[in-house]
Amino acid sequence: MSLVAFGFIIFSLMNPCDVLIIGAGIAGATAAIELAKKGWHVVLLAAGTNVWQSNSSWAQGGIVFSGEGDTPEKLISDIEEAGAGLCSRAAVEQLARLGPNLVEKFLVEEIAVPFDRTAEGELSLTEEGAHSMPRILHHKDRTGLAIMQSLFERIQKMPNIELRTGMTAIDLITLSHHSKKITDIYHPSTCVGAYVFCQKNKQVEKIFARETILATGGLGEVFLHTTNPKEARGDGIAMAYRAGARIMNLEYVQFHPTTLYVPGEGRFLLSEALRGEGGRLLDARFQPFMHTYHDKGDLAPRDVVSRAIFSEMLKSSADHMWLDITMHSKEWLKERFPAIYGHCLQKGFDLASEPVPIVPAAHYSCGGISVDLNGCTSIRRLRAIGEVSCTGLHGANRLASTSLLEGLVWGWTAAQDLGIVLPNRSDYFPPVEEWVMSHEKVDAALIQQDWMTIKQTMWNYVGLSRDQDRLRRALKMLGQLQWEIDSFYERAELVPDLIGLRNGVLTSTLIAQGAWRNKRSRGCHFRSS
Repeated sequence: MSLVAFGFIIFSLMNPCDVLIIGAGIAGATAAIELAKKGWHVVLLAAGTNVWQSNSSWAQGGIVFSGEGDTPEKLISDIEEAGAGLCSRAAVEQLARLGPNLVEKFLVEEIAVPFDRTAEGELSLTEEGAHSMPRILHHKDRTGLAIMQSLFERIQKMPNIELRTGMTAIDLITLSHHSKKITDIYHPSTCVGAYVFCQKNKQVEKIFARETILATGGLGEVFLHTTNPKEARGDGIAMAYRAGARIMNLEYVQFHPTTLYVPGEGRFLLSEALRGEGGRLLDARFQPFMHTYHDKGDLAPRDVVSRAIFSEMLKSSADHMWLDITMHSKEWLKERFPAIYGHCLQKGFDLASEPVPIVPAAHYSCGGISVDLNGCTSIRRLRAIGEVSCTGLHGANRLASTSLLEGLVWGWTAAQDLGIVLPNRSDYFPPVEEWVMSHEKVDAALIQQDWMTIKQTMWNYVGLSRDQDRLRRALKMLGQLQWEIDSFYERAELVPDLIGLRNGVLTSTLIAQGAWRNKRSRGCHFRSS
């Protein structure tokens, strides 16, 4: 890189913060709170202009707790069965051992999340697909939002957390890539912070940190149909890959079986809790069909349900199937699922009186940046927590409602480990290269067209069902597109949409490469050839 920056002001935080957290979902927010309680200075970045633009806030169904007669062993068994034999036993045991207690002590008692309760005042539990019992805590059908509101109420009261919205991370700063001292390439791969674009004043900032944590969420936005917000485009995965971190299991992308199908509109998630409360899937002739695919019927693992719906769509040449929950009254549905009921009604569908059209959509990445039980990556002073990471917990397919719990547990364990590590560590910060900016204007139409190419390619060739010919074509198309986008990126004026496009095409390529290398169908990675 040149030492001169053109066109934009370059701002540098000369005094490193203790911990830089990129991403403000449940994982990032939990880590920030725990670190701040220990007295550390935390900079918490959110890409959206408000803190609610995250997968965590969008989560409807709930978070795993502990049911009547439940044990860690029962939860372990359910997770491993859903994970199709690919789960990391150590990760599963950590979640089962720490998770329910953290929900109770941290979320319920300390943060005071208003989970639903029974008439007797006890926490209300529901059952979801592939769980052996009711063990899911929820707040109506807005569980994630309720959790995040409570977490941010606490964050606002903690002066040593610097929460900054509208901040788009560009790249991680590492010794080997950015140090002006050329002999730093002989040090082990080490992260010292990140280059970040401030959307408000169009400045590029160098934020140095003793430790950097990626908590950027998922990647569903690279598919044509997704339940994710537009910020979920694989930013953290792409940044970590460019820095040299180990990435794994990206071929295991979970598709949520049920999203509301309204032609010409984005997909609205219809929580798995609907089927947990008795909802049935119906084919084009309004007949139940899931019993012919799995012994758990409508509560089968998500990959099974998604492919079954897709298969039925192909059989009948239909563009959607149906979800029927008319066995419940309007009053009950409005109380239990107010957001879902209201949204469907707004779109012309009354859940209490008729089935609604549904289609699968990309929902959750089971793979990501490889990490250990404390969120440590293969790069020193860099951690990853939440959906952007691959802990091994989910294996080849995620068990319902474990994602929020994983973010909570790994956010907590990363903070506890840093509480031990940071006081005893002397951290080196090198002089680093300045960021180079160019003046070429960005054509929004080109960015939109490139995104449509990515989304269509991923949906058609790297979607629910994959084969050798489709994947070969996807890799060829994405490879050419990535070269063109990277070339344009080097010349263009920096804007958040271009940063996201650069990350999205790289993440898509990594998913397709993982699917190409893995010839064996397992969990949510299904290959017909």
